[in-house]
Amino acid sequence: MTDRVAADELRAFVERIERLNSEKADIAEATKEVFAELKGRGYDAAIVRKVIARRKRDRDELAEESAILELYEGALA
Repeated sequence: MTDRVAADELRAFVERIERLNSEKADIAEATKEVFAELKGRGYDAAIVRKVIARRKRDRDELAEESAILELYEGALA
């Protein structure tokens, strides 16, 4: 009986993962379509990706990175 319960539980986990993978693929396709649309409207997709990545980061971390970048660029000017 224990083997049957474990098999049912395992099957449930596998099916959940499969469902999530399917949803992930759908989201990836929708994201691709949005990027195609924004490129069609004249936006630079690479820059938009950078904007999205920066928005995920901590403001203090970004400020420190910008300060160091300016320092390094100033040293090379």
